[in-house]
Amino acid sequence: QVLFLLFINPPITTMMFFKGVEHLFAGEGIGCSHTNLSWNEIPDNFIQAVVAAEDQRFYEHHGFDMTETENAQKEHARHPKRPMRGASTISQQVAKNLFLPPWHSFIRKGIEAYYTVLIEFFWSKQRILQMYANIVELAPSVYGVEEGAQYHFHKPAQTLLASEAAQLAAVLPNPVRWSASKPSGYIQHRAARIHNQIRGIPADVEDDGEPD
Repeated sequence: QVLFLLFINPPITTMMFFKGVEHLFAGEGIGCSHTNLSWNEIPDNFIQAVVAAEDQRFYEHHGFDMTETENAQKEHARHPKRPMRGASTISQQVAKNLFLPPWHSFIRKGIEAYYTVLIEFFWSKQRILQMYANIVELAPSVYGVEEGAQYHFHKPAQTLLASEAAQLAAVLPNPVRWSASKPSGYIQHRAARIHNQIRGIPADVEDDGEPD
């Protein structure tokens, strides 16, 4: 599977399929919006934004960011009443979205780790980022940067402004709850920090509050 997808862009992922089934059983529409772009068609500012937002050590690790995992554990120890925030890398998210259903279990995490190792071994970092940009959910049943740009800003992905790319990245990892085109105060603040980071301006304050 991993070798096949090194050369072929998937028309649908396992995550899309199972979410469609869930919508079907809930009596909702099962359609989804999804478009694959080549690497050259994906705007650089979106790649920079998602790396800044989701996985700042992406180019340094080999699939697992142990530093971020330790930070998440320490943060949870300081605030045990809050849910522990995720520390999944972009590689782990690609593995999860491509191959696994949206269910939570230790077995699933083990399979996710297995696919993450394979992806990091066989794919380049560029291929991982291309796949992520094409399959990440950016609104309910809206997948990939092209469809996300059309849905939120009514324009092709290639014409996204850096600020718009930052707004798209800011809604991750919960694009169902948050909107890039109708951002809450929390998302506006998060997008501004991401925008500053991709412009080379260090973030001065870490997010340390409950989202709106």
